[in-house]
Amino acid sequence: MPRHPIPVILFTLLYMAIAAPVAWRSSNHEFVFYVGIMIVLAALIFVVDRRVGLHPLTLWALSFWGLLHMLGGLVVVSEEIGVLYGYWLVPGRLKFDQLVHGYGFAVSTWLCWQGIVHRDAERRPSAGNLFLAALAGMGLGALNEIVEFIATITIPETNVGGYVNTGWDLVANAVGATLAAVVIAVACRATSAR
Repeated sequence: MPRHPIPVILFTLLYMAIAAPVAWRSSNHEFVFYVGIMIVLAALIFVVDRRVGLHPLTLWALSFWGLLHMLGGLVVVSEEIGVLYGYWLVPGRLKFDQLVHGYGFAVSTWLCWQGIVHRDAERRPSAGNLFLAALAGMGLGALNEIVEFIATITIPETNVGGYVNTGWDLVANAVGATLAAVVIAVACRATSAR
């Protein structure tokens, strides 16, 4: 697949240019903080991409994750529910927040796998590489929870939730990372079988 990062950069800049003023005008200090975090993460992804040469779909998947994150914290569903992150997609079973966590850390695992095998021309999906990528994806998920914790102690009101929310976020992160490792293994084996 040809590498054309400019469209994904423009797409990301577009939704960030919309999200930042919305967060600012609504005094959503938590998401003003997260916009700053996303800028730092985008810079890190740029550096990783320059070094590793990430698959173009990875860049789009990461950008889409950022969009989901911005929508989750800024789109108000109702007065009772609050923002989209509090919306139950499957009542009592699956929140939008958990879906975004699972998706995001599946993509993070894919990114980590590309970093782990970037010098391996065959990009073999060994059990060790896949396990390491999944652990790295979960580690990034844990880092995300630390960022959320920092938000709760530095910003007066957040939508982060408590200990149970953190636990479910970590479970969603682990599920996403594990599913990504399985999909990578299957996709690599299917590609090598051709």
